[in-house]
Amino acid sequence: MNNAERSPDQAGNEPCEATEIPVQEFVSEKPEQDEQKRAFAELNDRFLRLAADFDNFRRRTEKERESVVALANERFAIDLLEVVDNFDRALKSDDSHLREGLEQIRQLLSAQLQRHGITPIDSLKKPFNPAEHEAIAHVPSGEPEGMVIDEVVCGYRMNEKVIRHAKVAVSKANTDCPR
Repeated sequence: MNNAERSPDQAGNEPCEATEIPVQEFVSEKPEQDEQKRAFAELNDRFLRLAADFDNFRRRTEKERESVVALANERFAIDLLEVVDNFDRALKSDDSHLREGLEQIRQLLSAQLQRHGITPIDSLKKPFNPAEHEAIAHVPSGEPEGMVIDEVVCGYRMNEKVIRHAKVAVSKANTDCPR
């Protein structure tokens, strides 16, 4: 029964059973909520700052990488320009020294490439290796089958990675010769 259903003389005789929230408990919940809100706001602010810092780091790193690549390309271009200058000098010289000049330019270019980690792949008289070679012809030969017998275009490695496969002719079994 609630207080409206009771008679006036019964209303004052029974003890009230209403649950009361202690004032101290109610007051302590509000500071806890405020503290949680402050902690959430602080964590959210730290998260946003960290995300912005990471984004700035990513942009800065990308710019630095582009700068390093541009500098490396510039150095390589400067080295090649020396070779171009030598070609220009060779074209201005008389024909008697042209072959000698071209050989010197070839040596200079090879030295510049090696300085940048670019080396030729030695292919002749080696077994065919698809990681280094591209077979453009199979030629009957007295050599064992699968040997490189001619190099049409030289292959190159840069720091142990193949950057251009050698185009080669590979021996195949000679069906005309008895074994």
